[in-house]
Amino acid sequence: MTVIRAKTLGMCAGVRHALELAQEAGQEGAREGKKVLSYGPLIHNRQATERLEKSGVGILDTAEFDAGKLDAQVDGAIVTIRAHGAPPEVFEHLERAGARVVDATCPRVLRSQKKARELAGAGYSIVVAGDADHAEVAGLVGQVSGALVVQNEEEAKQFFVRHPELKEQKLGILAQSTIQRSEYEAIVKALKTDAKECLVVDTLCPASEERQAALSELLDEVSGVIVVGGKNSANTQRLATKAREAGKPCWHIETAAELPPEVFSYDRIGLTAGASTPDFMVDDVEAYLLSNSQG
Repeated sequence: MTVIRAKTLGMCAGVRHALELAQEAGQEGAREGKKVLSYGPLIHNRQATERLEKSGVGILDTAEFDAGKLDAQVDGAIVTIRAHGAPPEVFEHLERAGARVVDATCPRVLRSQKKARELAGAGYSIVVAGDADHAEVAGLVGQVSGALVVQNEEEAKQFFVRHPELKEQKLGILAQSTIQRSEYEAIVKALKTDAKECLVVDTLCPASEERQAALSELLDEVSGVIVVGGKNSANTQRLATKAREAGKPCWHIETAAELPPEVFSYDRIGLTAGASTPDFMVDDVEAYLLSNSQG
């Protein structure tokens, strides 16, 4: 078997930054005897968060904390905000409860949040294209009062039916950083049909697009594709979808143990990984493939 890695794969700079800050917080907590937590899973990767837990960085239940039930647990603790960010009220709540907050929000997400505030200050009604249940979207919507979420093209087509009061307003449109450009463009096109004025901001993360482009190049070279990364990671799921839509056999896995025996019937396997997938996971899968195909 020949294993060919995509030219660009795995952890993006924002995820790496968040992990480094969380690890530093864990070390500080160990030195000072303080509890260290992340506000929800730091990134969308179970294996990475499990490693952090083993090093002393626990996970704060966001729903319980937001409901005011865990204030005592964070009093005196170090709490790291996840890479996807959080609304301002979360920072305020943590500080009131006695926590020291370490902000590991991806710098690109921070820029999106700043842009939302600027547009709202300039009189725009904010619309966010993305998954309403995604942590990044929650953090973005929380930046301004009255921000609305549009999840897909169909919702965009019904937007002014549901919100007729906004038909004469200026719309400032931003996107969850990890949605596909084609999804964003379809939502924007539908909104522009009836909007008085739209200002569209490109807040898409180039890391996701770079991994998609690298996979496109890889597809012509291989007979099958393995995508490594969290099953709950949107950008990782989209890599697997892209490979399948191209007609390639594809396995989206978190660990090598999930690989079926049929993988070893392919002589040229492509390997890619989502933007939240740590290096060690990609290395482990490649080592497993090579060692088992030889014997």
